[in-house]
Parts: sequence; structure tokens; C-alpha cells
Amino acid sequence: MTTVRGYFHPKTASGASSLIPAPPWRYSGDLLTVEYRTDPARVRELLPAPLELADEDPGAVALIWADWQSCSATGEELLDPVRAQYKEAFAVVRCSYRGRTYSRCVYIWVDKDFAIARGLHQGYPKKLGSIHQTRPHPYGPAPRIEAGARFGATLAAADRRLAQAVVTLREPSGTNGFVNSHPMAHHRWLPSIEKGEGLALDELIETGAASFEGGQPWVGDADLELFEAPTEELARLEIREPIAAYYRQVGVVWDGGRLLESGTSGAE
Repeated sequence: MTTVRGYFHPKTASGASSLIPAPPWRYSGDLLTVEYRTDPARVRELLPAPLELADEDPGAVALIWADWQSCSATGEELLDPVRAQYKEAFAVVRCSYRGRTYSRCVYIWVDKDFAIARGLHQGYPKKLGSIHQTRPHPYGPAPRIEAGARFGATLAAADRRLAQAVVTLREPSGTNGFVNSHPMAHHRWLPSIEKGEGLALDELIETGAASFEGGQPWVGDADLELFEAPTEELARLEIREPIAAYYRQVGVVWDGGRLLESGTSGAE
């Protein structure tokens, strides 16, 4: 009998072709976060059962740009940068489950296939996109991390620009915002291979960082714009009131989650 190996497809005799390695997955990244308020009804329409709106500030949204280097436990990908570096932009809201507040990623775009595969495992609704953000640097024309520094960020998918922002830092902050500060409540969904048989996988899960470290957060202001596109709905989370913008460098380890319940989402 042939034994095939690998944490994810494609599985082979050696396992070397697997798109992603087994966790833990380690991340170093620069985050630009823009928080604002939208119509809570637009958040509610993205929350399948049994999730409900958060009790406080139910219309709060965080749109986050992240420039990542990531690797498995060995760190070998960092020396082959095409396997480690990627960018993403994602929209996060808050929700309630059994009286506890969670964060939930409702839209996310990435620019590498291995990041999409990790998202399938973690319950992130990842799609391919084109993501760019200004990088800080202590020399030359790039911004330093200081008061008055300005950072740009753009997001596009399928040849359409979906969002753009300019963040101006004001001062050090005690937090990096509040919308994305809770454990994540995500669904893992997979349709049955048999037509009309619904979902073969329907799980509500909780995930979060196994460990976290971060630099000094900075708070500032943002000019944020969202754009309509034929196959994207980010613009439905329309900007009604700005909250704040943030910049922070972070290090995160992800090493699995836990099942909250299964077969109850009513998703189609």
C-alpha cells in the first residue's frame, strides 16, 4: 500500500510538495489598521447563526493591511523568501457568541497561494488580491515611525481597486485598536461532493494567537475610501464615522484552535 504524506494538498510520497506545513505557523508583520463605524445591519447580515451582533459598538469595523514574513517551526522559509513573504488586507467586525465577544474576519485578500490554503484551514474567507502598503525605514525618503509619518495602503482584486487609505501617525498609543482584539470566531465550511446534500463540513471554531509580542503601537488619523466592484462587497460596510488608525509591528504564533459547535450555521 502506498503512503502519501503532507499536511495539505498535494500529498506525495515525501510530502515535500504540500502547500503548507503543519502548525505552528510563525509570523512577523507590519500592521496598518483603520477603524470606523458602519450601519450595524450591514455587520449583522454577515453573521451566520449562532453568532449575534456585539453588545457594544456593533457597527465597528477594522480594515487592516499586513505585510508579513511567515514560516513553520524550523524557520527555513525565511531563507527562501518567496515561501515566506506575503501581504494581505482584511475586514474584521465583532460579534457575540453565548455572551462572549469575538472578532470575526468577514473579508480578506492575500497575494500568495499558501496563505489561501492556511485560510481554508483556519476559517478565513481568503481570496487573491493585490495589496500594497508603505514600509517604514530609518534612512532615505521612507517614513520613520514617528509623529507626522504618513503611510499609504491600497487593495485591489480582479483588476478593481476596493480600498485605499492614507494614515498619518499622531502619537504613541496604549492599544492597537479594539475591533480585532478578541479571539476569532470563524466558520469552516466545505460543500458535500454529492449534489444537493448541503455541507460536509460545518464548524464554528475559536482561534487566536498561541503567543504574541508587539512593538509600541501608534495612533493617528486616516483618509479611507471604499469602492464598488462587481464581485466584491466590501463597500457595503460603508464608512459612517471614522474612529482611529494605528500602526504596529507584531510577532505572532498560530498553533490551532478549538471547536465551539458544528452543523448549526444554516449556511447554503
